[in-house]
Amino acid sequence: MKGRLLFILLISLCLIQVNGQQRPYYTQYIMNNFIINPAVAGIENYWDVKASHRMQWVGLQDAPVTTYLTIQGPLSKNDYGRESATSFRAPGENPRGTAYWQEYSAAEPHHGAGFTILNDKTGPLNRFAAYGTYAYHIGLSPQTNLSGGISVGVTNISLDASKLNFGTINIDPAVASSGLINRFKPDISAGLWLYSKQYFIGLSAQQIIPQNIAFSDNSVSLTQNKLIPHLFLSAGYRMQISDDISFLPSTLLRYVSPLPLGIDINAKFQYQDLIWIGGSYRYKDGFAGMVGVNLNNTINIGYSYDVQTSLLNTVSKGTHEILVGFLLGNKWGDLCPRKLW
Repeated sequence: MKGRLLFILLISLCLIQVNGQQRPYYTQYIMNNFIINPAVAGIENYWDVKASHRMQWVGLQDAPVTTYLTIQGPLSKNDYGRESATSFRAPGENPRGTAYWQEYSAAEPHHGAGFTILNDKTGPLNRFAAYGTYAYHIGLSPQTNLSGGISVGVTNISLDASKLNFGTINIDPAVASSGLINRFKPDISAGLWLYSKQYFIGLSAQQIIPQNIAFSDNSVSLTQNKLIPHLFLSAGYRMQISDDISFLPSTLLRYVSPLPLGIDINAKFQYQDLIWIGGSYRYKDGFAGMVGVNLNNTINIGYSYDVQTSLLNTVSKGTHEILVGFLLGNKWGDLCPRKLW
């Protein structure tokens, strides 16, 4: 019976991954919106490198583990990111305080580029993807920008049939001996990002082209399903509570047919440009606590811990996610983003 239950669990995880939410969840996407929306590429005046590792539902065997590396930045700087009165930190003053926001101006038109490598593993099912990204930013008003971006790449979805535990179920031995079965598929994502000194609104679509996918070795067919589009709508607002503290609420709506609409609500408090703390609520799924620190103008670190409110909470010890960022070519010494907060 134990073997039968394990088999059912593994197949269920595979089918959930293929039929439903086929892209991994992230908690710290608020620190790296590029992982959700390609239009973010090149938004700052430096190259932003982010590395993340997420261990979901710790304590549950074969639970999802997601790792990614993203790199994005402007293709040319010119006067974009030029020195201003708030470019360098004055002792005791907040470089993201009232003075900075009064002088905020839209970025000049420029190109952005990026690259993403991602690996998402759930039991015997593994998804590896690599993408290249292009984005273009234009000014709509003295304080408002709009950018559009597209990511093009390839996804390799593999199923390791040798890791399927069939227990005492009588099944064709050819299935268990199928080994590693790979399927390569092209992948395209696109997005828009509207941003100013007080708000941002983003709309993106991942896995735009629906595609059939079947795992077989010419003699055994294990499952056949379709890769479907994922739509994301995000928005956030900045409130200056004091000259040193800002409050940044945001939300993310996630739509994947035929699943119900997914809703994330986030809140982030930031002290100067040094440290931040926040929380997140995912509707009918769970809560998360987050904290981050900008060590200097080159390195920043974020950590989050999720607790499920579903029945998974009885067998899971929560979800850990850590993110490390590197700011390459950060000429002006910014400890935190100017345009993406």
